[in-house]
Amino acid sequence: MKKHSQRAQRVGEQIQRELAELLREHVKDPRVGPVTITAVEASPDLSHAKIFVTHLAGSEHADEAVQALQRTAGYLRTELSHRMKLYSVPQLHFAYDDSIESGMRLSQLIDDAVASDRKSQD
Repeated sequence: MKKHSQRAQRVGEQIQRELAELLREHVKDPRVGPVTITAVEASPDLSHAKIFVTHLAGSEHADEAVQALQRTAGYLRTELSHRMKLYSVPQLHFAYDDSIESGMRLSQLIDDAVASDRKSQD
């Protein structure tokens, strides 16, 4: 069985667009806060979707936001069923994505290393 089918990828992209709009316009839970959906991985049979989110306030608010999103997963799934033409809408599982923070940290380390090399050459 394929790990990532084209259909699962397209459905994941559609879920990402729809969830972004739902979170922006309909979810008013202050525990969720300003989150960004970075990726959606739908299973090949479309029964589950793992939604990766990042919190704009940083990783210190991530656990609370993921728990709040998991509590609103039923509402979000119901809204997705009205917006998408699928026989069955996938179960939603939320996870925090720290790749942006890791990338920024690595970029800072590289910048520091380049600056120290220039300093030692002078």
